[in-house]
Amino acid sequence: MSITIEEKSNYSLLKIREEKLNSVNSPDLKSQLVFLSKQGSKNIIVDMDDVQFCDSSGLSALLIGNRLCNEQEGKFVINSLQDMVKKMIEISQLDKVLHITNEMNQAEEMMS
Repeated sequence: MSITIEEKSNYSLLKIREEKLNSVNSPDLKSQLVFLSKQGSKNIIVDMDDVQFCDSSGLSALLIGNRLCNEQEGKFVINSLQDMVKKMIEISQLDKVLHITNEMNQAEEMMS
């Protein structure tokens, strides 16, 4: 899976550079999130601008990231959802659980 990670002053920015987040590549996302958490990152922004499709495995990986940040009293924010992915999150009612923003500056504001 193609993921870039940037360490900012008070959060980690994880950018998924794939069109699909599914059972094939979601284990890679989970392992990156666990790695960041173990390295002390309690605030994570996941930029999903490139992701056009997400299945239940992808949603599970995002929920793991959310749980890891919550356990450390941090924040987990998903940014730039494409329409199909946003619908999947809304259908599964995860929009009530996850912090979702449309613009990076909104996500960054949530971290301060």
